[in-house]
Amino acid sequence: RGLVGTTGLDGHDRGVMGGAKALSHAGMEVIYGGLHLRPGQIAKVAAEESVDVVGLSSLSDNHRALVPRIMEELKKVGLDDVMVLLGGFIQDEDVPVMKAAGVAEVFGVGTRLEDIAKYIRTHVRPA
Repeated sequence: RGLVGTTGLDGHDRGVMGGAKALSHAGMEVIYGGLHLRPGQIAKVAAEESVDVVGLSSLSDNHRALVPRIMEELKKVGLDDVMVLLGGFIQDEDVPVMKAAGVAEVFGVGTRLEDIAKYIRTHVRPA
């Protein structure tokens, strides 16, 4: 079960909507959180929906500021074991920073949706 959405002022939803649809077709339950989510909103919905995965899209270069805050908010609601994935326009130099913040994997633009689904199936904690 996963939550997907965009953070901050990022209004680009084509990729995250396509990803949500592809993951749903791959047999996963996907909750679309919407656009312009604040870190606290993401954590609140993730806790309310008991998700295993949080998928974030960043096409507005806001991930350096928002992802660490999202990770803090997830910890506050007891979800420090939830797998967080990040996709979008992520600069190569930001990948280690995002992983150090707690992101499990970063998927750049052009990543095959099948590869993301495979990663989730391989790495999500068992129910």
